[in-house]
Amino acid sequence: MNQLNPRQAALNGAMTRFRIMAIYAGVMSLLLWFVNVPTHYLIFKDAYQYLSWISLLHGFTYPIYVLAAFHYCIKARKSLASTILLILAGTLPIASFVAERRAVKEFKALN
Repeated sequence: MNQLNPRQAALNGAMTRFRIMAIYAGVMSLLLWFVNVPTHYLIFKDAYQYLSWISLLHGFTYPIYVLAAFHYCIKARKSLASTILLILAGTLPIASFVAERRAVKEFKALN
């Protein structure tokens, strides 16, 4: 088994946390954009009370995603521009999945 130096171990942990939060934030963003918003504004205005948990949970999820992305970017020594783009990827439904895949590809290239 390979022994990781402390920097690789910290980067590995930060990547794992970022991957989990990117997927979770992406799923919550998809639910928000394609279930919660149409239900609230277009379809069933009375049924919104049953789906209001989506916006609440997304509101708590996104800051945790931002912290995980920021932590990964610090550990991976990314530039400020790529850090901002990685953080903003959590605002669009599919972008966090794309950002997670690209981060994994870069992470595997480092090791």
